[in-house]
Amino acid sequence: MNIRSRWLNFGFQLAAVFMALVFTTLVLVIAQGQPLEAYKNIVIGSFGSPGKIADVLVAWVPLLLAASGLLITFAAGLWNIGIEGQITLGAIFTTWMLRGLQDSTVPPAMIIGMGILAGAIGGAVWASLAGVLKTFGGVNEIFGGLGLNFVATALTLWLIFGPWKRPGIGSMSGTEPFPQALWLPQIEGFRLSVWSLVIGVAVLILVFLLLQGTYFGLQLKAVGKNGRAAFLLGIPTSRYQMMAFFLCGAFGGLAGAIQVVAVYHRLIPSISSGYGFLGLLVAMLVNYVPLWIAPVALFFAALNIGSIQLPIVLKLDSALSGVLQGALVLFVLMMDGVRRQFLEKVKR
Repeated sequence: MNIRSRWLNFGFQLAAVFMALVFTTLVLVIAQGQPLEAYKNIVIGSFGSPGKIADVLVAWVPLLLAASGLLITFAAGLWNIGIEGQITLGAIFTTWMLRGLQDSTVPPAMIIGMGILAGAIGGAVWASLAGVLKTFGGVNEIFGGLGLNFVATALTLWLIFGPWKRPGIGSMSGTEPFPQALWLPQIEGFRLSVWSLVIGVAVLILVFLLLQGTYFGLQLKAVGKNGRAAFLLGIPTSRYQMMAFFLCGAFGGLAGAIQVVAVYHRLIPSISSGYGFLGLLVAMLVNYVPLWIAPVALFFAALNIGSIQLPIVLKLDSALSGVLQGALVLFVLMMDGVRRQFLEKVKR
């Protein structure tokens, strides 16, 4: 890609961001809100204090893990909508491991490590179910993934109100919290764990190296570009699709594990917190380029945390951040189509 093309792409992306802001501003005006005050409060709510910055990073880690995993399935031409369920199963497997070992003589650090590993396995197993339905059953991964999401949610509720309910009661606040010894160590005075940051960044680097610098990544992209042609060239497409699901599910399961050992310290009904679906938006917005995941995921995490200020200060619904996120992805995709049409006309 030459310098002119890069500047052209940047110009179209900048136009998309501007259009998304204009659209969100119009929504605010219609809702009789004050756009500048709303944006100001989102920024203050995200970065106005060290505690708020820490909260943004807490939200950033699982989003980073989910989006990184989704790049692998996107590279294989797969829409892993079931990432939400994979995060949930990761949390369930982690909770199961911690509950089983919390009264044992195993050192707490080892229990935490085994819990995180169990979470990755749980997410990978759940994703593999969607892969089997897709690869061997001919079920579209979107429908298979959505169905498994519902099953994962139902399984969480059954565990919280059934076998794992608090003594004497079943509570929407989740299972009994784990002792502090089974929490990932946190920075004093904050909810943030440095270890969770290390895991998130390590996974992003791993995915970048996997997709950009390995034979596996090249084969995976070939399957995604044209599965039939890749098969005729001797690439085992079914195997690569299953591996893509497995890896993405493992990283989604890690996100669920982090939610248990570093954020909530128990299993709660909505443990995935929508990070799977938000990860899909991030992956689409970065046009499947790993290096852009970190800043874009940070931006989305900041919107989520900062929007909490809106109902408190301006009496506006915090869903405004969702409007901005959705509009941003919509206009980026739309402008990408316009860019392609423009380039085709220039070539003619």
